[in-house]
Amino acid sequence: MSRVSVSTWVLLALASALAITVKAAPPAKLTATEIVDRNIAARGGLAKWRAVQTLSWSGKMDAGGNNQRYVKIPGMPPPSASKDPAAQVQLPFVLEMKRSRKSRLEIEFNGQTAVQVYDGTQGWKVRPFLNRHDVESFTADELKVAAGQADLDGDLVDYAAKGTKVELEGVEQVEGHDAYKLKLTLKNSQVLREWIDAKSFLDVKVEGTPRRLDGKYHPVAVFLRDYRAVNGLQIPHLIETSVQGVQRTERIQIEKVVVNPRLDESRFSKPT
Repeated sequence: MSRVSVSTWVLLALASALAITVKAAPPAKLTATEIVDRNIAARGGLAKWRAVQTLSWSGKMDAGGNNQRYVKIPGMPPPSASKDPAAQVQLPFVLEMKRSRKSRLEIEFNGQTAVQVYDGTQGWKVRPFLNRHDVESFTADELKVAAGQADLDGDLVDYAAKGTKVELEGVEQVEGHDAYKLKLTLKNSQVLREWIDAKSFLDVKVEGTPRRLDGKYHPVAVFLRDYRAVNGLQIPHLIETSVQGVQRTERIQIEKVVVNPRLDESRFSKPT
């Protein structure tokens, strides 16, 4: 055997050994309860999340059209508000949350601010982008969506106390990584799914509320990325929503997170 062939054989043997060494181990066989426990621990721990009463996010969100399809974001101007209907712009926003399920979303566009508020029971909005400057109540569909949203700590923290049942449906690939697929059945019988990364145990994908486009409902997937520590909590700073059948996605870039800011109740009260 020549020196060249020996060297080649050695390299092949080393490559084979390396492949065996770096081969990813299969995800651990865990129960749904164990996965949830590890997820909460990875996100900062149960005690820290229970101590959070208010939360504020600010940053920029995508807005605009997608050729002939417009993906609607509440309070956002339609594509016609831009010179290019297919253009996508980034709008500054502030999202304030308070237990239980109270939220206030403000979006700026062309010097005007749209407001959308849910007080845990009722919702109201002001949409100057559509030349609607009066306070309007949520529609029945908007109330249903708002009532189905998770509290500021997500669906998995204290899920049993919230009346939620969690089941493991298996392991799937999410953006090239193994993730545990959990089925959540909420107290109101609504079913949704979350994917937990098998290595980091952070949420990487959530099943969103289906969007009605062209007279049909399209599945929605929400991807959570760029986790950063804020007051000991792991919080995603990039959220990307994908609607089946729509080419362009919606990205929300979180620039600042404040844990337990002072939020007066009046922030969530409907103006008289």
